[in-house]
Amino acid sequence: MNLVINARDAMPQGGQLSVRTQNVSVGIDGAMMYSDVNPGQYVGLFVSDTGHGMSKEVQDKIFEPFFTTKGIGEGTGLGMSVVHGIVKQCGGGISIESDLDVGTTFKILFPVAPEVAKNSKPGVVTQTSEGHETILLVEDQIAVRKIARIALQAKGYNVLEASMGPEAIRLSEEFSHPIDLLLVDVVMPEMGGQELAEIMRKVRPGIRVLFMSGYTDDTALLRDVTKAAEVLVQKPFTAAGLTRKVRAVLDGNV
Repeated sequence: MNLVINARDAMPQGGQLSVRTQNVSVGIDGAMMYSDVNPGQYVGLFVSDTGHGMSKEVQDKIFEPFFTTKGIGEGTGLGMSVVHGIVKQCGGGISIESDLDVGTTFKILFPVAPEVAKNSKPGVVTQTSEGHETILLVEDQIAVRKIARIALQAKGYNVLEASMGPEAIRLSEEFSHPIDLLLVDVVMPEMGGQELAEIMRKVRPGIRVLFMSGYTDDTALLRDVTKAAEVLVQKPFTAAGLTRKVRAVLDGNV
């Protein structure tokens, strides 16, 4: 969806969008087009548009968190970071072909799933950890908050959603039931994640805290927020990565 939305925005006067798949056999030369892709069998997903295209400078930065060519309020700069994270988590690779005023094609390779063992029992699926707890999600970026909420609710969690610290405090005061986890961004307007966490720990003793940040390279920023990387989830994250970390924190396994 992120790729299709970007393609639409690149064709404000209209154009052609193409989404296709095919089996791909990648040799040694082909693997060089994709970072971290080994020769082998893949399923290719190709998304093409006839829009305004991208310069080489933009292509070099396209997967960086918060990088965007859109105007203020028109984009978060997280869509392509999320795409990159999903592809990499699946063991795949992604490359770009683009020319100004011609269009753009994103080429994604996903490794072919191994064959199911012949002696495996049909209908038996691996159990995943479902949740039932209440989570207070606090994130000022609408796109990130939406992704997190959908991922958590899909796993069965009850999610209270706030865009900033003061709103989160109000929600906590109005909510008469236990809140098991505070999932909060480190950097937000008005009130940072650390300050909000200190307040919540006082009014709701025993609440667990999981921080989110897109600035993990800045150790000075995070030094006072968390003493261990286990209570931090890095943005951009995938739905699976987020829910695994949430489950670990709630179970006390970090």
